[in-house]
Amino acid sequence: MKIKFFNAKTQRRKDAKGKNNKFSFFIFAPLRLCVFALILFFVSNAQAQIAVRGETVWTMAGEPITNGVVLINNGKIEAVGAASQIKIPANYKIVSAKVVTPGLIDAHSVVGLAGYLSQPHDQMQLETSSPMQPELRAIDSYNAEEKLIEWIRSFGVTTIHTGHAPAALVSGQTMIAKTFGKTVDSATIVPTAMIAVTIGENALAQGGKSPGTRAKQAAMLRAELIKAQSYGTKPDAPRDLKAEMWKRVLMREMPLLVTAHRAQDIMTALRIAKEFNIKIVLDGASEAHLVTGEIKASGFPVIIHPTMYRAGGETESLSMETASKLKQAGIAVALQSGYENYVPKTRVVLFEAAIAAANGLSRRDALATITIDAAKILGLDSRIGSIEKGKDADIAMYDGDPFEYTTHCTGTIINGNIVSEIVR
Repeated sequence: MKIKFFNAKTQRRKDAKGKNNKFSFFIFAPLRLCVFALILFFVSNAQAQIAVRGETVWTMAGEPITNGVVLINNGKIEAVGAASQIKIPANYKIVSAKVVTPGLIDAHSVVGLAGYLSQPHDQMQLETSSPMQPELRAIDSYNAEEKLIEWIRSFGVTTIHTGHAPAALVSGQTMIAKTFGKTVDSATIVPTAMIAVTIGENALAQGGKSPGTRAKQAAMLRAELIKAQSYGTKPDAPRDLKAEMWKRVLMREMPLLVTAHRAQDIMTALRIAKEFNIKIVLDGASEAHLVTGEIKASGFPVIIHPTMYRAGGETESLSMETASKLKQAGIAVALQSGYENYVPKTRVVLFEAAIAAANGLSRRDALATITIDAAKILGLDSRIGSIEKGKDADIAMYDGDPFEYTTHCTGTIINGNIVSEIVR
């Protein structure tokens, strides 16, 4: 049956010739709306039901599947297995790729607060008026339509842990978001994930301001934690946004994301965590390979600064083999994109994992640092990070080995929606 839509302009011409009258508009307009509603209904349901076929499917929940199929229904993974075991329903849209992986996770970024233009109006990742600002909320600065989000999404990155930059003693809060959505509310998974803390040279104030030494950094952190211990004991006391955040840290509701590159700074972070019985996630950790035993004993995970970072200053002892050495020691490891001040403002974690794979990590372990292991560190492994029944339908598709530089990401699926696709 061919459906012909009512066209107001054509109708007006017919009316002028006397072949129709003005009442026809009121007769056909409701019909037109009904037809559009039916089309939208069927389109939305078609998009919600997808079958992804891959010559190789890395589920990250077991061995890779050769000639695999992933069924997606209503934003969730419905089934996954070999093509010989999975029957694709007739009404499912089929998309194919050589390699299929879970959607990639960037374990630490500033994307969404920092923009690709590198101009003052899109650089909201650092407030320089004070060294101690745990009350600053990342969601109040996050721009869901920042072009960098679209850019990293085109490489298969579906989730980012982003927020205030590690360039102050306490720069603010971090958040976790999907790389799709028109508003911060629609994109956000976790509005307040961690508090960003930096110990070391990058957070030392200049011109005689505080903190001017490492000892002062540690003392200021201790002072805030001690003060927060008594917060809330007086019912008439006014609200203190800083103290509220530190109280949540003391209650172990939220970890500190501690960027520390030198071994001595890593040890300071571990010492403070033990002293106050708080949770931390080590970040950056260029010299982590020098204190592997101490990190292992602490039980805290590490989000390594980009393996392709420039060595110099407090990162002079970084190693491309750090990820593999920590993995061998049984330490939970994830990779991140970085936050250097140059366009395009972030690397892509896929490339970081490729470098790690070329320097000691197996291919599976390298992929895990930007999928399931990253999800575990962020506390979201029940929802993202692997292709398993019931998890969010976040999928990345490639036309070759994902770790090969010339490979293209041919499609990205987030929450069951195809949000990036190369049509050949």
